[in-house]
Amino acid sequence: MADATQLKQTVRFATSLYADKGARAYHAFVRREPLSQLAYGHRLRDPYPNYEVVRARGPFVRNRFGHPTSVDHAICNEILRSRRFGPRAEHEASGPGGEEGDLSFLTYNPPDHTRLRRLVAPAFGPRQMRGYRGLIEQTVDDLLDDVEERGSFDLVSGFASPLPIAVISRMMGIPDSETEGFATYGAAIGTALSGVTSLRHAARLMQASRALTDVFTRLFELRRREPHDDVISHLVAAQGESITPEEMVPLCTLLLLAGFETTVNAIGNGVLALMEHRDQWERLVADPGLAGGAVEEVLRFDAPVQGTSRVSFDDTVIRGTPIGRDELVQLRIGGANRDPTVFDQPDRFDITRPNAAEHLAFSGGIHYCLGAPLARLELAVVFGALARRLPQLRRADRPVRYRRSLVIHGPAALPMRVR
Repeated sequence: MADATQLKQTVRFATSLYADKGARAYHAFVRREPLSQLAYGHRLRDPYPNYEVVRARGPFVRNRFGHPTSVDHAICNEILRSRRFGPRAEHEASGPGGEEGDLSFLTYNPPDHTRLRRLVAPAFGPRQMRGYRGLIEQTVDDLLDDVEERGSFDLVSGFASPLPIAVISRMMGIPDSETEGFATYGAAIGTALSGVTSLRHAARLMQASRALTDVFTRLFELRRREPHDDVISHLVAAQGESITPEEMVPLCTLLLLAGFETTVNAIGNGVLALMEHRDQWERLVADPGLAGGAVEEVLRFDAPVQGTSRVSFDDTVIRGTPIGRDELVQLRIGGANRDPTVFDQPDRFDITRPNAAEHLAFSGGIHYCLGAPLARLELAVVFGALARRLPQLRRADRPVRYRRSLVIHGPAALPMRVR
């Protein structure tokens, strides 16, 4: 009986999944709908011309699901900051829903969002950032030593991925024996942020989610016996007062993904932009002190997270467009970051752009990215070190492979050579 029930669930899931894929293809290739086209071909690498098509049609465009979607910077900024919009409906209870890859307070409204965010905020404070700088610099130097010796390398697997894993592992207190699996399972779950693409993908996600749960469960038990000065020890100590047992694994999963995905993809996008705009790379090589400005321009020019969504708590009107209560609104951050009313010549990559930091790459309002200071620190160290140590850095004569995602944006493989 259980097998029959599971088979029916699998058939229903498969039917829904492939019907959705067919509908997306129809809207992309028959209806020529610019938002649906983002899932295909060169638009995975360069979605920005499609965002301009959307911008030309008005402040909001309805996507194939009927959801109002905007690439307008002012609208996106307003909605992200508004307390009358949230990741879920106002009446919908927060808490783990049992889905694979539940992203904890990222999808919660206050007061649960406030409670959990306050619990982990100290890990990203100024004192902690000063403590992480040495680890980041040493990790980058070690990785570049290896890169220089080899002469050619894949930027993503050989440099961009190991760095944030080393940092987030230290922050959370992951033992060396667990680090490899920790990174593998987290990367697999990160692929779900744009939705499940196949039955095989769904099976991989379930396997990774269970394996990551096992890792965290072992660490919770270890830190109950042997507490350290790390995030997991702090969560274990707070269990029962500030956090429930059911919330602990989703919260740790969120910290892993937030600490990994944004940084890896921002490094890839940034190096690619610098290689394609050689004049900007030469400016950085001549003055590595420009690395901080380069970080902000990379985040603006090619954001590692291209979109998010919010639900309206009320019936309202924005820029003449009615938004109903409980209606989902899609915000394409990548498009907002190239709004010509905010950024002069927005398609130009300029590491000295004076207002680059007005980008929305880290969201806004109460859901502003908690890990933004750490990501900025990692990226500044990376771009500065690359400019100092590898001034002859070039793309290798092999194609860039991009992630197949509408949310997480960046190269999955970026072949490079150092001379």
